[in-house]
Amino acid sequence: MSLKCIVNAAENWGIGREDQLLVSISQDLKRFRALTTGKTVVLGRRTLAGFPGGRPLKNRENIVLTRGADIPDAVTAHGTTELFRLLRARQNQEVLVIGGESVYRLLLPYCDEVLLTRTFGDYEADRFFPDLDVLENWYIASAEAELEENGVRFQYLSYRNAAPLPLPEEPI
Repeated sequence: MSLKCIVNAAENWGIGREDQLLVSISQDLKRFRALTTGKTVVLGRRTLAGFPGGRPLKNRENIVLTRGADIPDAVTAHGTTELFRLLRARQNQEVLVIGGESVYRLLLPYCDEVLLTRTFGDYEADRFFPDLDVLENWYIASAEAELEENGVRFQYLSYRNAAPLPLPEEPI
């Protein structure tokens, strides 16, 4: 299985504030759609609540990690044991982790790649992605030229994990 994170993070690694994205970049949202359509995405309940109508993303298999009730039109994981079982069942698929902070932190060690949109600027955040520049085993594999949309500068980078962990067989 290929497990990847896809995230838009500011220079301070901020990803959100008050359950909203820090910035909305049309070009980046189109890229996100292109990279995730037809694939399995993993997200938390609070991230799902931030989507239009609080509904799962169309044309993707949504696995939602929650302690709450089952989510209509999604596969619901009621804990990490169930989540890892669901992920192991998708060994031959590309799975993308799409947020939020706690889901990223939980699954990052098992990911082989992070598809990062680095948004330049000073954004106040209350949710953060781990700083890949200081984490062991993570390195920048590719970086595209800086882009700009409506005065917002951003760049696409790919970080690779030199030693992703295997998915655990036992409860963690």
